[in-house]
Amino acid sequence: MLPPLAFAPAPFASAFAGTVHTPADATTMIVGGVAGSLRAHGVDVTAIANAHLDPANVSALRTAVAAGKEAGVTIVFPDLTRRRWAERLTDEFRSGACHAGRYEGSIVLAERPDLVRRDVMTALAANPRSLVDAIQRGDTTFAAAGGADAYFGFPSEATAEEGRAIIETLGMILEESVIEGIRCYKA
Repeated sequence: MLPPLAFAPAPFASAFAGTVHTPADATTMIVGGVAGSLRAHGVDVTAIANAHLDPANVSALRTAVAAGKEAGVTIVFPDLTRRRWAERLTDEFRSGACHAGRYEGSIVLAERPDLVRRDVMTALAANPRSLVDAIQRGDTTFAAAGGADAYFGFPSEATAEEGRAIIETLGMILEESVIEGIRCYKA
C-alpha cells in the first residue's frame, strides 16, 4: 500500500480557498511512473483507490491506465463514474448530488468523526442538484453547477452506519477490480 497522492487536478473547486489544483498531466505522469517502477520490481498490477471525482482527475487517471496498457503496465482503476460501479453505491451517489453530502459525510463520520462539525452539517439545507447533469451541461465549477458552498446532496442525513456500508462496498469494488486486473495480466 502506497501513500495517497496529496495533490491532484481540482479545477471544479479551484475557486475555493485552500484548494490546490495541479495539472492533470502531472497526475498521469506520477501514476504511470509509480506503476512502471513497481512493475520493474515485480509488482504486476497497480490498483488505484480514488474518491476524487473532479472530471480532470478522473480523465488523468484514465489516461494513466491507457498509457500503462501501451507500455505493458497493468493499472487497475475502478472508475466510480462508470455505471458498472456507481450502481452499487448509494442513491445520492447515483443521483450525482454527492459532493460533501450524505454519501461523503457518512464516510467521514465512519472513519474520522472528529473532523465533522455536526452542528454545521445538520444545519445545511439539501442541495439535490446533480453534478453529473452540470458536467454534461458544460459547467466547470461548483458555483456554476449550483453549489456556491461546494456541497451537493443531503449532508444532514449522513450517518456513520451508512459510511461503514459504503466503505465496505468500495472495498469490494476495489477487490473485484484487482482480481480482474490480475486475470487480464496473466492472460
